[in-house]
Amino acid sequence: MSLRADVQLRRGALDLSVDIEVRPGEVLALLGPNGAGKSTLLRCLAGLAAVDAGRITIDSKAVDDPAVAAFVEPEDRSVGFVFQNYVLFEHMTIAENVAFGLRASGTPKAQALATAHDWLKRVGLAELAAARPEALSGGQAQRVALVRALATSPRVLLLDEPLAALDVGTRAVVRRDLRRHLESFEGMAILVTHDPVDAYALADRVAILDAGRIVQVGTLAEVTARPRSRYVADLVGVNLVSGNVSEGVLATSSGARVVIADAPGGPSLAIIRPHSISLVRDHPEGSSARNVWAGTVAEIDRLGERARVSIDGLLPLTAEITVAALEAMQLRSGDDLFATVKATDIEVYPA
Repeated sequence: MSLRADVQLRRGALDLSVDIEVRPGEVLALLGPNGAGKSTLLRCLAGLAAVDAGRITIDSKAVDDPAVAAFVEPEDRSVGFVFQNYVLFEHMTIAENVAFGLRASGTPKAQALATAHDWLKRVGLAELAAARPEALSGGQAQRVALVRALATSPRVLLLDEPLAALDVGTRAVVRRDLRRHLESFEGMAILVTHDPVDAYALADRVAILDAGRIVQVGTLAEVTARPRSRYVADLVGVNLVSGNVSEGVLATSSGARVVIADAPGGPSLAIIRPHSISLVRDHPEGSSARNVWAGTVAEIDRLGERARVSIDGLLPLTAEITVAALEAMQLRSGDDLFATVKATDIEVYPA
């Protein structure tokens, strides 16, 4: 019993081709750049958009299979959906909002409202049952949207960036509350987020969606330890270099050469961690580092006592140095410099 989705869909410039499975009790975080197809995938799972080809099953029941003209309407799919902007009905009370899904599925009004009041009590909002959405804070609105989705006892719970609209302080509190509910949720949950903290705190596995394709799946530790796309590398703050390894050198498509300690030949990915990079003004004669690349400072970001320096060149890199080193070198955007890295500090694995 699980959620299985083979989704093939074209919408404008988006060519979505995804095959995923989520098991009962599991939370899968879906991460990826804007336009990758994350929200579109959720809409297909919810029945708000039909797939062009493929098959979606919930607990072995096909809810969308164009090959046999099978399509189950959203209200009959046992799917709860928490939208990024919550989509609460302004003309309804909070209790009526929570009861909405139950009423839509045929539950008598009195029973639906009783269930709604019970859920509001669980999240500490019982005193707001008769209020309208305009009276809610962002955190309260998020809780109402969540319990509205959970009140129908769905088998699948879809959360489209449910914390994105919250301020930093509220986000942390609501994240803990959301984690508590997800831990007790027995169905299959998919969480769309751009925040690796949300993925770490809430998900069992993560899937990286890029340009309509799943490019990596695993635990967050597995994915960040060996990122397989520029998006993941940027997300976790490492430099990801792709190329072809031959005789101890990884050559990139731009012509850059990266000397490595040891790796089999063939298409490969190399990770260069920002703190492993040293920066110098002049070419380092006699340096023990086997990699020296010329570049130009593109951007400098100070983060407390550390500074991240983005470097343009044949091999674009991000280095992390101390603010003291930055000031000693008097680096500014547009300055020329050299980046050096020891071969032993570079991790390489097959692409």
